[in-house]
Amino acid sequence: MSYVGGNYDVIVIGAGHAGVEAALASARMGCSTLIITINLDMVAFMPCNPSIGGPAKGHVVREIDALGGEMGRNTDRTFIQMRMLNTGKGPAVHALRAQADKFSYQHTMKETLEKEPKLTLRQGMVEELIVEDGHCVGVITKTGTEYRGKSIVLTTGTYLRGKVIMGELMYESGPNNQQPSVKLAENLREHGFDLVRFKTGTPPRVHKDTIDFSKTEIQPGDDKPKFFSYDTVSSTNEQLPCWLTYTSVETQKIITDNLHRAPMFSGLIEGTGPRYCPSIEDKIVRFSDKTRHQIFLEPEGKNTSEYYVQGLSTSMPEDVQLSMLRSIEGLEKVEMMRNGYAIEYDAMVPTQLLPSLETKKMPGLFTAGQINGTSGYEEAAGQGVMAGINAARKVQGKEAVVLSRSQGYIGVLIDDLVTKGTNEPYRLLTSRAEYRLLLRHDNADLRLTQIGHDIGLITDERYARFLFKKETVEMEIERLREEKAKPKAVNTLLEASDSSQIQDGSNMLVLLRRPEINYSHIEQLSPSPYNLTDEMKEQVEIQIKYAGYIEKQMAHVQKLQKMEKKKMPDSIDYTEINGLAIEARQKLEKIRPISIGQASRISGVTPADISVLLVYLEHYNRVTAARG
Repeated sequence: MSYVGGNYDVIVIGAGHAGVEAALASARMGCSTLIITINLDMVAFMPCNPSIGGPAKGHVVREIDALGGEMGRNTDRTFIQMRMLNTGKGPAVHALRAQADKFSYQHTMKETLEKEPKLTLRQGMVEELIVEDGHCVGVITKTGTEYRGKSIVLTTGTYLRGKVIMGELMYESGPNNQQPSVKLAENLREHGFDLVRFKTGTPPRVHKDTIDFSKTEIQPGDDKPKFFSYDTVSSTNEQLPCWLTYTSVETQKIITDNLHRAPMFSGLIEGTGPRYCPSIEDKIVRFSDKTRHQIFLEPEGKNTSEYYVQGLSTSMPEDVQLSMLRSIEGLEKVEMMRNGYAIEYDAMVPTQLLPSLETKKMPGLFTAGQINGTSGYEEAAGQGVMAGINAARKVQGKEAVVLSRSQGYIGVLIDDLVTKGTNEPYRLLTSRAEYRLLLRHDNADLRLTQIGHDIGLITDERYARFLFKKETVEMEIERLREEKAKPKAVNTLLEASDSSQIQDGSNMLVLLRRPEINYSHIEQLSPSPYNLTDEMKEQVEIQIKYAGYIEKQMAHVQKLQKMEKKKMPDSIDYTEINGLAIEARQKLEKIRPISIGQASRISGVTPADISVLLVYLEHYNRVTAARG
């Protein structure tokens, strides 16, 4: 016997990093929203490393913030270390990384959810989708309660048929010994969804007081930390250091001698693991010529003695894990507090999704996060905010918001998933973005704040600040373009900077393009009347120094936008188009791209196939127009 527990505009299943972003976006856009999770004590929990950001991932966090999401703000409130990575390289690969206080992060995020007026939290195990006339219209929990919704967002992470594996031990479980979600996985299969089996893992945790830090290298945070959120101006957070050490030849021998007990090599693990975050046993086998591997010792929070052993992800038996740990310099007497383990889980084949993250075969059902085959908190949160936005817009009868590959790393991530799919847990890398110079860490607000404001997630007050920054940067660039630099005034500075002197008058903009000159030099010669912040100064310098490269990428983007505007009608039968290669027909029929641009990115679809499609599309549109 079941009863209806409530009717909502949007229902979000799961309260991990994807779920919280989806629910907050939906509620803040005015939709009555329900978020159901197996355990309310695990909201925004970090079962793996409590870190946020890094290459590409840090860009995503800034983009989430520019759209009005929460991950950046929450990280700024709870970080215990903040570092800008890759500062010796160009601005396209600068990446902010935070070590968060694991427990403060989840408690602060839960409090944010609880205070959101149009958002309701429920603890419950969703086991079944309610489908009427092919549309998803609600869910049923283990207790038999029905919740009805106009849009449903699945963000189940690694819980679907979760199975923990450690040595010879194997048992059904979600991460961190939580209940797995078994019946929902079976229900998705019953509705015809294709699922795959993936695997991820985590390292052991050790007690701080049993580490000999004198044998390790300190990794401090930045003296003047930067922040993820454009709302954060300053912070009084105390920073804690991380520590670097290395595996030894003895570590390698312990692992090699026990490979027969490793589930990865004994056949116990069926799922495909992440290539870019391999277990230590996998690293030892794949890189057998290396005598050592980096290990980072990272605090899990201010009020705990647990340290995360980054780089030692493993599913070895417990006794082997302890031996491995004690073979590492600085950990000779270490005590293990938690074992490392591998976890297998079901994931959705993401080519079953539209670019809006709505499922193709079941309107009203959206999916986001690790259920879509990704790895990482940031990738999950980026999908979550977009799924929440589009679930809300569907309820409101508005067009979906889809970010292009030139607008954000979130656009790259989602396009890769829905167009190419993935045969392993997908990790976002800077190398996946062809427009890296446009998608910088520093300019996420310039790229996406307008969208965030238009959809109702960026406040008018924040939008006004954004416009002020944008206009001030533009005025300063124009001032430098017009202001002449006189040889007598600048040659002393140029000589001190090992830069060639000028003979005739030049403008300040041309001077700033020199590699040896930065904005602080320009300030000495010609102070700005606009009272620029550090962020504004950075933006002025980057836009001027990289103007030529940026213009080239923008020209390429504009060319490709023409391909994106050529929409493919959903009624096309690709099997009947003469001239297409067999592989192209099969891939196009399976993925059903929404545009010529998306079709061109499908693996196996060649330029010749695209030419055939263009001719066919022109004929199709003419015939359709003639029929009226």
